[in-house]
Amino acid sequence: MTFGEKLRETRKAAGFSQEELAEKLNVSRQAITKWESDTGLPDISNIMTISKLFSIPVDDLISEEKTAVRVKSRLYESVTEYDIDGKKNFDIKLGGAKEITISGSGIGSGSGNSSGTEGGNNEAEGEKIKVILSSDTISTLQQDFKTKIDDIKGRIDIDVNRAKAISETSAKEALYIEVILPTKYLREVEVSASCKKLLATNLTCENLEFDGRSDEVYVDGFKGTFEINCNLDMNIEINSFCGSVEVNQIKATSRMTVNKAQDFKAVTKGIATSIIFDEKESDKSVETKESDEANTTSVSSDTSENIIELNGLKSELIICRK
Repeated sequence: MTFGEKLRETRKAAGFSQEELAEKLNVSRQAITKWESDTGLPDISNIMTISKLFSIPVDDLISEEKTAVRVKSRLYESVTEYDIDGKKNFDIKLGGAKEITISGSGIGSGSGNSSGTEGGNNEAEGEKIKVILSSDTISTLQQDFKTKIDDIKGRIDIDVNRAKAISETSAKEALYIEVILPTKYLREVEVSASCKKLLATNLTCENLEFDGRSDEVYVDGFKGTFEINCNLDMNIEINSFCGSVEVNQIKATSRMTVNKAQDFKAVTKGIATSIIFDEKESDKSVETKESDEANTTSVSSDTSENIIELNGLKSELIICRK
C-alpha cells in the first residue's frame, strides 16, 4: 500500500474530508489530493504532523505494504461486504442515522472541477459493496442493527433494519452509516433515509436520488445527476461536482455554499421558486420568481455544463461562494 492509499483510507476512517484535513495541516486541499493520488509527497514536518494526528508511526506511514491497516474511527463497528460482478441499479433504505455517507470505490470513483478530487481504491475494493455501521455509544450495535443485501436481476437492495430495542431517536443521535459502492457497476442509485447529515463523496453514477430528511448535505467529487428530495430547510455544501445537483422542495428555504472554484449554471423550475445569490464581498444578489429559467448571471456561468437547479413549489435557495 502506498503512502497516498494509506493517507486516504486513514482520513476517511477518521471522518475527515480533504478540506478538513487540509485545514488541520495548514495546506491547500489540492496538496491533499496530490498526496492521496501519489503525485506528490508531503515534507517531513507534515508527515510528522499526520503521524501525530492519526496516531500512526512514521515508519508505518512511509513504508509500502501490500495489506491495508483499517483504522476504526469509532468504538463500535459492524461491517457487511458483498461482491458483485455486473452493472446494477441500487435501492438503499437506511432508516434513521446521525450521519450517512455514500461514496464510490474503484477507478473513476470521483470527478470534480479543476480543484481536483480523490482517486479510486484498488481493483479488489472496486468489486465490493461495503456497508459500515459505527458508533461511539451503541455497544450493542451488531445486535441492534442488521444489514441485508439482496441481489436481484439488475438490482441490488440494501436495507439497514433497526431492532425494536433501540429507538430511531437514539439512532439519529449516535449511528453513523457509510455505504461504499463499486463505481464501475453503478447505474442509478436511490437512497431513502432520515439523518442530520448526508455526504455524497467521490461517486460516479448515472443518477443519485435521495428521498427523506436531512438537515445538512455535503457534496464532493460527485459525477452524474444528484436529486435531493427533501422539504426541510437545509444547509447544502458543494465542494466539487460534474453534472447536476437538483434540489426539489415544497415551501422550504435552503442555503447552499459552493466552492469558488466550481463553475455552474443556476436554474429555477417549478412554481414560485427563487434563487438568491448572496455574495458577501460585493453584497450583490439576484432573485427570480415563477420562472422556468433563472436570470442569474451574477451567480453562475451561462456556458457551464454543470447545473444547480431548484425545483418545486414556493421554495427559495440562497447560494453563496466560499
